[in-house]
Amino acid sequence: MDILRFATAGSVDDGKSTLIGRLLYDTKTVFEDQIDAVERVSKERGEERVNLALLTDGLRAEREQGITIDVAYRYFATPKRKFIIADTPGHIQYTRNMVTGASTADLALILVDARKGMVEQSRRHAFLASLLQVPHLVLCVNKMDLVDYSQEVYERIREEFSQFASKLRVADLTVIPVSALAGDNVVTRSDNMRWYEGPSLLHHLENVHVASDRNLIDVRFPVQYVIRPQSDEWHDYRGYAGQVAGGTMKKGDEVVVLPSGFTSRISAIETADGEVDEAFPPMSVTVRLEDNIDVSRGDMICRPANQPTVSQDIDAMICWMDESAKLSVGAKYAIKHTTRTARTIVKGLSYRLDVNSLHRDDTVAELGLNDIGRVKLRTTVPLLCDEYTRNRSTGGFILIDEATNRTVAAGMISEAS
Repeated sequence: MDILRFATAGSVDDGKSTLIGRLLYDTKTVFEDQIDAVERVSKERGEERVNLALLTDGLRAEREQGITIDVAYRYFATPKRKFIIADTPGHIQYTRNMVTGASTADLALILVDARKGMVEQSRRHAFLASLLQVPHLVLCVNKMDLVDYSQEVYERIREEFSQFASKLRVADLTVIPVSALAGDNVVTRSDNMRWYEGPSLLHHLENVHVASDRNLIDVRFPVQYVIRPQSDEWHDYRGYAGQVAGGTMKKGDEVVVLPSGFTSRISAIETADGEVDEAFPPMSVTVRLEDNIDVSRGDMICRPANQPTVSQDIDAMICWMDESAKLSVGAKYAIKHTTRTARTIVKGLSYRLDVNSLHRDDTVAELGLNDIGRVKLRTTVPLLCDEYTRNRSTGGFILIDEATNRTVAAGMISEAS
């Protein structure tokens, strides 16, 4: 059974937590004691019906304020598929949390309040989803019950959002009218919107095709750990453990190890369940080679005729996440890219991007919290990288403040030279 990772986003009070609560409740993946607790709190508050948002707003501060603050991960399954939900906050000051939640998502689900239509945060989240190369985008026009299930309202929002999405790199867009509170079009089709001929949200999530979204062409295997058992029985064993970041690896394939450039062939591919004939993203495996060559953590195994760019100079889009300091030219950080860690200096700041208008401001001298901009970096050791549009794993990185060990930025490589 495959897994679909999806991130939810939207403006404040658009009903993300209620929608997820409805999905969990209607798919019967919530324990009875959780339902009892939510019903009790809803009664204490004097609410007319069960507040399903309480199923997902797990932090006490979130419950007291009625908002979502941090990224909350939820898990549920249907007979067709397993799901991992990243429920991200709607407030503008939590843009960095949206980046965190969507960075590994196969699908982004953006909610819009039918009464308000497109707002600034709707555009911001759609842009972030496209920037992070999330392959599938679903717009849920929520609270349709509060606009009398109007087709005209739905069509107006759908058209406005589609026009904005056409300026972005959105490969697959689906628009669904729902009412998370009443359950319309969430798990089952709604009789209140017979004019809508598309699938319910759950049906779409169960059937959206994600297997072909991963890069199965470029073999990329960043080595995370070298396995050398210290026993007489296994004294000849040498395995390289990690997660396949791209391509399909098979026993007998000729490979090259970077940055050394030594070549060999794959003699075995092992998993926790035993040996397999091939490996593909996102499998975690141990690769064994026919030759004893020097391989260490941070190296990358790939095909001789299909290698990543080896470069110390990269151009990247970054989202700045640190509230206590700003990014400026000349600043130095640690950079974590796949399994390789190095140090880097900011050589240039090309522009800051206005997420709402998509305008590029090339006069800025620094980036502040939640700003998105394009920078030039120089690293102390070469990175083995691809453009982010080609491979999200080998094209993404984080910057770390070495003094505090805080993650200060998430980056997506645009170009390496």
